[in-house]
Amino acid sequence: MPRTGSFCADGVLTNGDEDSCILLPEWAIRCGPRKTIYFDPQQVSAAVVTCGGLCPGLNDVVQNIVYTLTDYGVPEDNILGIRYGLRGFYERDAKPITLTRKYVDGIHLKGGTMLGTSRGGANVKEIVRRIDLWGLNMVFVVGGNGGNAAANAISEECEAQGVCCSVVGVPKSIDNDILIIDKCFGFETAVQEAQRALLAAKVEAGSARNGLGVVKLMGRQSGFIAMQAAMASGVADVCLIPEIPFRMDKLCEHVESIFEKQGHCVVCVAEGAGQDLLTAGGTGGTDASGNPILADIGIFMRNEFKKHFKVGDAHGEADIKYIDPSYMIRSVPTTSNDRIYCKVLGQGAVHGAFAGFTDVTVGLVNTHYVYLPIPTIIQAARKVNPKGRRWNRLITAIRQPDMA
Repeated sequence: MPRTGSFCADGVLTNGDEDSCILLPEWAIRCGPRKTIYFDPQQVSAAVVTCGGLCPGLNDVVQNIVYTLTDYGVPEDNILGIRYGLRGFYERDAKPITLTRKYVDGIHLKGGTMLGTSRGGANVKEIVRRIDLWGLNMVFVVGGNGGNAAANAISEECEAQGVCCSVVGVPKSIDNDILIIDKCFGFETAVQEAQRALLAAKVEAGSARNGLGVVKLMGRQSGFIAMQAAMASGVADVCLIPEIPFRMDKLCEHVESIFEKQGHCVVCVAEGAGQDLLTAGGTGGTDASGNPILADIGIFMRNEFKKHFKVGDAHGEADIKYIDPSYMIRSVPTTSNDRIYCKVLGQGAVHGAFAGFTDVTVGLVNTHYVYLPIPTIIQAARKVNPKGRRWNRLITAIRQPDMA
């Protein structure tokens, strides 16, 4: 299946709407059931694990992995749910649970993950030892860049130790920052929920003289949620993302011009934006999953706006309302489109395992469901391309100038 896109100056193929310039495969293997399967369903023992941060759709994926395994004929007693992330393979206080069709019935109607989750710190050798000890021949890892990197390490360790196990990933990221994949499951739901905060900010700002609504959304290194929510809501006047630098003085000048035109302003900012403006930016280290620990750009901007727009000042006073929905946008059940997407991904993961694939992940690429080698998608984080069409559609629509 050809991969369309644009060429970087050095001839390396990449998608024109993403800030990535690395070697990508020219084709991918189509996802789906195969005529020939390499496991006897009656002899299959499988495990499902969710790891990393929460994301809408985790329960949907778990449910459909279980449903598809039983559809193949895998005995329900042979399907394990690993508790609280990868550590659940070996920690004594987190024993695995048996996943039956009855047990997972209805879990798609709830947010979060019924298995529990955790970040980082996995002992790969111990995990593979348990895989061998328990006789598992299929392991499904639902996770982000860190989770898929762990799946890759588990697959390689299984091969090194001669353990026959198919390790299949399902890519998850609330920030939509998984490379190559068109979109991650749960992203659409998060954007939908994020719009509620922007609409609330619009009401607050529009109800006051020089009303200024500031909304901080998730997005450590990639600004996809902020960009899409700003575009979809149609109420944001300014959108700030990690990929685009800005200066606070120029931002304040732009907000002033918006006040003059319409009397109020809504600013949407991703949590990773403007870290260079903060004294703590870039010095916070990383969390257990290797993600950068960020300084709070939302609080910083609110305080800077208060300093700039104050009583008696030439700029005039501003009525500032700061909204931080934070984890609320990721803890909700999925929208209908995401629910269907999760269903296909869960089914595709099981089809891939029965087809004998390992160290692969399943996802939507160029509108087609495919299997991709995990090392390919964990090379780098996917980011918004400052020169791409999506970003330029947004800044054209809201008339946002260069504020660098």
